[in-house]
Amino acid sequence: MRVYERLAGFSILDHFPPEQLERLAQSTSLVRFPGGVTVIKEGDASLDAYIVHKGRVLIKRDTSYGSFEIARLAEGDLFGESSFVDGAPRSVDAVTEQATELFLFNPVALGAVGEQDPRFAMALWWTFWRSLSTKLRATNDRLTKFFTEAGKSLPPLGAPLREPTGSFRLHLTQKQDLFQEQKLSRMEIHFLASLSRERKLNPGEVIFREGDAGDAMYVVLDGRVRISKEIPGAGEEALAFMERGDWFGEMALIDNQPRSALATAHDEGAVVLAIPRDVVSGLLDIRSKVSSLRLLRILCTLVAKRLREIDDKLVGWFILAGGQ
Repeated sequence: MRVYERLAGFSILDHFPPEQLERLAQSTSLVRFPGGVTVIKEGDASLDAYIVHKGRVLIKRDTSYGSFEIARLAEGDLFGESSFVDGAPRSVDAVTEQATELFLFNPVALGAVGEQDPRFAMALWWTFWRSLSTKLRATNDRLTKFFTEAGKSLPPLGAPLREPTGSFRLHLTQKQDLFQEQKLSRMEIHFLASLSRERKLNPGEVIFREGDAGDAMYVVLDGRVRISKEIPGAGEEALAFMERGDWFGEMALIDNQPRSALATAHDEGAVVLAIPRDVVSGLLDIRSKVSSLRLLRILCTLVAKRLREIDDKLVGWFILAGGQ
């Protein structure tokens, strides 16, 4: 069976048109490993990404209390894409659990193809965003399981949550300045500035709650936004803090699942811009003439960063729990 035909069987690549999937196949190699081989080592500078074709791969982090399992991957699962996306060193080990076949995505080869064909680049980065968002949601959900099993408690919040109140207007140039800082094109800047909705929030005011339907993606214009998750019987745990230029709330738009975390204005309050679902869909639709590769790269990098941070939290809690 040709590489193209094998790649066509993976659901994570089902958005690739046939001609672009053929280009992907031409820049992809099949590599084989026996069980017990470290494919990716924490701290390495390699940037390759992989899809599991056959076999199983363990994603883990070594600690003073032994290995902490982050994920177990099987056929069709993508890994290594965080470093492909952000160029940062590996933050985990990837070890084969049995004889395993992997499709290797070389960033240099695929980067060259993407330079020639922006639609190919859009499809490739959509793959990364899709994979990273799925992993981030799964990691967020794992927090609940971790604290339930460990019986750990968290300190209570100091201030109650409040619903947003009042109206607020920004001058168009203030929005344009924010998007210009992110080096978006003139068309993208005008599009986002014109169609975004501004919201000014006092400290503790809610932007969205866990379980809400996702109707918009957000970017911080001023202040800070706290992304957190409620742990039953333990309290609320901060997952990330968003500052000017940071995007959030994108996961519910890509997988059409309810919000997996709570977003509130932090201590000093915040001003955010809401980008409606239909606008986001137009900018990130690989078939759209106004699709934005730059915006998709920004989102991928942001999600990769968040995923690393939450993995660090889980490993830290594992160590604090004495490896239990």
